[in-house]
Amino acid sequence: MEPIRKHEGLVFPLNRANVDTDQIIPKQFLKRISRQGFGQFVFYNWRFDSKGELREDFSLNQPKYEGTSILVAGENFGCGSSREHAPWALQDYGFRVIIAPSYADIFYNNCTKNGILPVKLTEEQVQTLIKNAEADQYNLTVDLEEKKVYDNQGFEASFDLDAYKREMLLNGWDEIAVTLTHEDKITQFEKARG
Repeated sequence: MEPIRKHEGLVFPLNRANVDTDQIIPKQFLKRISRQGFGQFVFYNWRFDSKGELREDFSLNQPKYEGTSILVAGENFGCGSSREHAPWALQDYGFRVIIAPSYADIFYNNCTKNGILPVKLTEEQVQTLIKNAEADQYNLTVDLEEKKVYDNQGFEASFDLDAYKREMLLNGWDEIAVTLTHEDKITQFEKARG
């Protein structure tokens, strides 16, 4: 995983609550074995019509959101099934940060385990960000070291993140990498057990 310390990026506003994992990545695309290649299917049923053509009425398809890396959405983001494919798809599409008032617990944990920073802000703060991003191209900076979100127009908000999850994201560690930080102790133990 890539470390996240401070991320600046273009915001995509998804002003919807209760976006479930089947909306993020529909079930028919879950047959891949690796984590790569899911990004092309993110929000598939909203982005494409029944013939597989891009829908002009879904904002992610608009040129102004090309290269977006910060998703701002409504409450209970990532609800539904516990598929880990949802964060894989979002990350493969290019999202590094998601900001919402609340998340489904399993989705939230899957994000942190896969290198996506899930930020919780208040509903009012989220709606401010959505409004700004809907009006024009809008960039945010998310500083994990300082636990702050800010723009160059005066918006600033603080967020909290569990210390363990924060350390994992700051260092770009998954759970195996965390275990390997104790490699010397593991080796000593194995030698002692001989």
